[in-house]
Amino acid sequence: MLKAPAAKAVALKTADCSYSWQQLDQKIDAVAQNLVTQGLAANNIVAAVGKNHPDMVILYLACVRLGALCALIPPQSPALLQQKLDIIQAQFLWLGEGCSALDSSLFTAHPTHNAQIVALQIDGVNNSGASTVTSRSNPQLNQYQPTNPASIVFTSGSTGTPKAVVHLAKQHLASAQGLIAEFEFNAQDSWLLSLPMYHVSGLSIIWRWLSQGAQLVIGSGELICDLQGVTHASLVPTQLQRVLDAAVSAPLKLKRVLLGGAHIPVSLTNQAAEQGIECWAGYGMTETASNVIAKKCDGSPTAGHVLAHRKIKLQQGRIYVAGEVLAAGYLSQGKLTPLVTQQQPWFDTKDLGIEHELKEDKGDLCEIEIVGRADNLFTSGGENIHCEEIEAALIQHPQISQAIVIPVADAQYGHRPIAFLQTTSLQTEPEYKAFLLSYLDKFKCPDGYFLIPRSLLSTGIKISRAELKRYYLNSIKVMKDQN
Repeated sequence: MLKAPAAKAVALKTADCSYSWQQLDQKIDAVAQNLVTQGLAANNIVAAVGKNHPDMVILYLACVRLGALCALIPPQSPALLQQKLDIIQAQFLWLGEGCSALDSSLFTAHPTHNAQIVALQIDGVNNSGASTVTSRSNPQLNQYQPTNPASIVFTSGSTGTPKAVVHLAKQHLASAQGLIAEFEFNAQDSWLLSLPMYHVSGLSIIWRWLSQGAQLVIGSGELICDLQGVTHASLVPTQLQRVLDAAVSAPLKLKRVLLGGAHIPVSLTNQAAEQGIECWAGYGMTETASNVIAKKCDGSPTAGHVLAHRKIKLQQGRIYVAGEVLAAGYLSQGKLTPLVTQQQPWFDTKDLGIEHELKEDKGDLCEIEIVGRADNLFTSGGENIHCEEIEAALIQHPQISQAIVIPVADAQYGHRPIAFLQTTSLQTEPEYKAFLLSYLDKFKCPDGYFLIPRSLLSTGIKISRAELKRYYLNSIKVMKDQN
């Protein structure tokens, strides 16, 4: 259930202005009315392409209010965008921040059906939000129901083909309420929209904000400045490290940070605690509307315990999830395929984990250690190796802020690990091996070390192993051609 906030309380702060809840409500009504005049109606599918921006948030909320299904998509090449439009059979397209190189006229029709794609515009809507037609006077503008489909977020399957994950509004709310029951966030707090809305970790911030009637902050993109004055943020460890280093001269009001996207060094969370910032870790995925488990960082290898409205079980080391947060299904060519069935009610995450029993003072609560993806397990010389185990060791190095390991074919051993690093200074293979032998068996030490390409560092909160592997193989091919 959504909390009813005070009408004059600040709901949304941007780099240029702020909206009270009353003003935001009027603004959403005005945009919704504008969309209706362009033909948008309940159950239509809108592809909203762009980076975080106030217009993106308001368009999304207007779609939720109208009962339209909004697909959140990052700016990308016309070919990749067309692929996603075809999968969801979008009837409407909106190009936002970061899409200046795209032309909506390029996307005219689907190869699978003849429907034209209508390019939506929300320019020219009065910033005051004043509207002569409101959702209360026009039922067409108030189609929201908790059981409505409320989002499409794309994720890549094991083949790399995008999957369109559909969540209902009630599933997003269950996700928000389960986390907030422990990760304290109330109407007096503010959460920075620090992660892209087209990732479930960014979209979940929107629903936590709505569920509590709190304050959402959309900054300018300068993270250090944007964090000034907010109480909550979702960050990856490298972002938090930059924030802590800068906060010496500019103290922050941050109370809690939800960390994700990479291994979390204990030294980092200890440094944050010294500055009064409580750090939490978690584990989740697009299909579960963000976190399934979470906990306050304590230096242990676990990612936390199961949150309310979720269920989790381990079967032969493989993690399965269920509960109220699980997505309605995958949408493709007009058909929604459920993730689970009555016969198979548990969703296979394809992740591997270990269950840890806790002390008696915490009752029968258990925590889960995430070992890694089942498809990131490979065999080298007859020995099993987890990419994530090597990454966890590499991140202990004081100069390495991010590490991604991929297996590459090897004539002698079948496969060998190669490491891509984000580091201040790339060292030699013997130097890294000498460091890693304190954490790993010798056969698990990578055979090569490379810098993560700059082009991939800016693509989002996660770097695709598949993209890194393509980059590596292309680089090898170029080197062979040159020789």
